[in-house]
Amino acid sequence: MWLSSILRGKAHEEVFFFYLLYLTGECRATGEEDVRFKVLYCGICHSDLHNIKNDWGFSIYPMVPGHEIVGEVTEVGSKVKKVKVGDKVGVGCMVGACHNCESCANDLENYCPKMILTYSGIYYDGTMTYGGYSDSMVANEHYVVRIPDGMPLDSAAPLLCAGITVYSPLKYFGLGEPGKHIGIVGLGGLGHVAVKFAKALGSKVTVISTSPSKKAEALEHLGADSFLVSGNQDEMQATMGTFDGIIDTVSAVHPIMPLLGLLKSHGKLIMVGAPNEPLELPVFSLIVGRKTMAGSGIGGMKETQEMIDFAAEHNIKADIEVISMDYVNKAMERLGKGDVRYRFVIDIGNTLAATKP
Repeated sequence: MWLSSILRGKAHEEVFFFYLLYLTGECRATGEEDVRFKVLYCGICHSDLHNIKNDWGFSIYPMVPGHEIVGEVTEVGSKVKKVKVGDKVGVGCMVGACHNCESCANDLENYCPKMILTYSGIYYDGTMTYGGYSDSMVANEHYVVRIPDGMPLDSAAPLLCAGITVYSPLKYFGLGEPGKHIGIVGLGGLGHVAVKFAKALGSKVTVISTSPSKKAEALEHLGADSFLVSGNQDEMQATMGTFDGIIDTVSAVHPIMPLLGLLKSHGKLIMVGAPNEPLELPVFSLIVGRKTMAGSGIGGMKETQEMIDFAAEHNIKADIEVISMDYVNKAMERLGKGDVRYRFVIDIGNTLAATKP
C-alpha cells in the first residue's frame, strides 16, 4: 500500500517533509465488520500541520496524516449492513472507541476516554493507525459515513472534520436556530463552513475577523449577514452585548475578553480552534452576565452522519483547492501562512500513483 508519510528532523526543529513509503503487504485484512475502500480524496486539516510538528505533544512517527477521507467501497465484511461495494463513503477523525462508557452509550464516541484517532493512534490490536494520505483504507463500519448520492466527493471531504466540528456546537448549544444571532471568529477552513451551516440552520450570522479584506467574501460569497473587524474599536463597541453565541475557530493565540464583551447575558463563547499556547481567561468577564465559555470537538458518528445528510440536503460544500500528492509539502507551507481558500484537498485517486518511483 502506498502512503504519503512524514518524518521529523531534530526534536527542536520545525522541520518536516513528506516521502513515499511502501508498506509490505496491505492494510489489515478486512474483518467481518470492516469496510475496505479506495481513497479518492483527502482534505488537509490544520490539525494535520499541528500533528506533523507535534505541537500538541502526542504525535507518533512515522506518520500518515489525513482524517477527512472519502472514497469508494471495494470490499465489505460478512456482517456489514451499512454500505455495499461501490458505495461512496468517508472516514473522519476517529476509527475506534470502547463502546462501553457513558459517552459511547450516548452516541458520543468522540468523548470516549479510549477513542482511537484515525492516524497517529494505536488500534485495538496494538498496531499504529494511518490516515488518508494513502491509496486505501480499512475501517470498522461503525466509523464509516455514507456519502449521499450526488454529493461532490472532493468538497465533501473537509466536512468530515471541519463540518462536524462546527455543526456539533451549533446544535448542542442551541445556537443554530432561527432568532439567534451568532458570531463566527475566523474565516478559514472551519469558519467558512460554520457560516454556511449556521445560515442553513436559520441563525443570523456575523463574521468576526482581523482582516477587513475578507468582508466582501463573507457577505457576498458566504452569505453572512454582517462583518465585524475585531481590531476596530468603534465597531466592537457598537456591537457589545448583541450576540447569543460565538463560535471561535481561531487556532492561534488571541484575546478572549473582547469576544466575551460581545455576548448578551447568558451568552456562550464556544472554542473549536486549538491554539498551541494557553489563552488568558478573564474570569470576571464571565461572571458579569453569567456567560459561558466552553469547548467542543467534532461529534459522534450518529451526529456526523446527520451533518453530512444535512449538508447534502442544503447544498453545503467546503470551498476547496484541489491539489496533487506531489504538492503536499508546498500546501503545508501555505497552510502555515494562512494562504488557502479555504481547504486543500488532495486528489489521491488520480495523483498518488503518479508519484511512485
